[in-house]
Amino acid sequence: MTPPDRTLGLAAARRIALGAQGFADRPPAGDVTRRHLRRVVDRLGVIQMDSVNVAVRAHYMPLFSRLGPYATSVLDDAAWRSTARQPRILTEYWAHEAALIDVDDWPLFGWRMADYRFGRYSRTTSESPAQTRLRAEVRAAVADLGPSTGGMLEEALGRRREGPRRGTWWDRSEVKYTCEVMLAAGELAAVRDDTFARHYDLAERVVGEERVVRHVPRDEAVDTLMRRAAGALGVATETDLRDYYRLPVTDARQSLARLVEAGDLVPVGVRGWDAPAYLHPAARMPRRVTASALLAPFDPLVFFRPRLARLFGMDYRIEIYVPEHKRVHGYYVFPYLWDETIGARVDLKHDRAARVLRVQSAHAEEGVDRGALSASLAVDLRTMAGWLGADDVAVADRGDLAGELTHALR
Repeated sequence: MTPPDRTLGLAAARRIALGAQGFADRPPAGDVTRRHLRRVVDRLGVIQMDSVNVAVRAHYMPLFSRLGPYATSVLDDAAWRSTARQPRILTEYWAHEAALIDVDDWPLFGWRMADYRFGRYSRTTSESPAQTRLRAEVRAAVADLGPSTGGMLEEALGRRREGPRRGTWWDRSEVKYTCEVMLAAGELAAVRDDTFARHYDLAERVVGEERVVRHVPRDEAVDTLMRRAAGALGVATETDLRDYYRLPVTDARQSLARLVEAGDLVPVGVRGWDAPAYLHPAARMPRRVTASALLAPFDPLVFFRPRLARLFGMDYRIEIYVPEHKRVHGYYVFPYLWDETIGARVDLKHDRAARVLRVQSAHAEEGVDRGALSASLAVDLRTMAGWLGADDVAVADRGDLAGELTHALR
């Protein structure tokens, strides 16, 4: 790699990163439309999904964080309710984790679909005759039934499971497992209903035959994804770039060398970082970023925790799987972007029955002006509550920011 001939300060790197993620853009003055959604998708490239719904499902938040309140039907229609007048913009695939991507990017993951031919976690290069037959049966059933859940396909194939189930994740049937393998392999694609249940359909019916048959060579696809990651991050280390689309180490490193040689990435240093960084040539550094935003735990700005620590000095972990008495900050914690720093973290729950957005705990980061931060956070919490259909915000007495936040909300 060419030694960097430019060194950025950490503050400059933050502004570049925030600009690349859309936080220096002015939010829409009116209703959020598909055009605004397209702008965010073009910037981010990937919107991670997650099934936890304690506050709001994760894939709805990145648009809210960047655009403000919007009708979630805008995203639902773009991803799962394609019509002749409003064709699909997004589709679901394993791009980071389960994620929404631009439907036109489906061919860029053809190499991954080939790698996942027999499943995301399989290292085999073949399958049993029985499994091959079941795949054919599933495909025929989906072709006949249209979008179908695993349970619907079990019923259609006469393979319904007997006895109690422990849950769809830990108790997958043969049919459900086969559907997941076929989804990873690109034979099936997914759409969601209002309950977020995954329905499987033939990939060509979801993303279009022309995208399914289009072949993009592995090196070309990885180079494109690395460029997309660089554009979404602004300035990034090799591991930042690789993680964005969860690219294999060897592929990413070979691509990085090609992109640097071609001038598509510019080596730079960032003060305080212990690894070389790379700047996207089109990256811009805003003079100042004055955005404030609640960020879902899987927002692209924060989902790679080592980068979050390097950029903002924030040691952040999600504590869903930590026993309650051992949690430090809470169950489902939202980092709070305040101008050019992460100023706080709040554990949020949408109490739908009571129509209240509950702040289960609120913690300030070191060195912030808690009074000013609380005033800003109070406004954003009320905005989020209104977006979710809640009538009030209630703060529990937990965390060093709880008192001041309670006062600000009053």
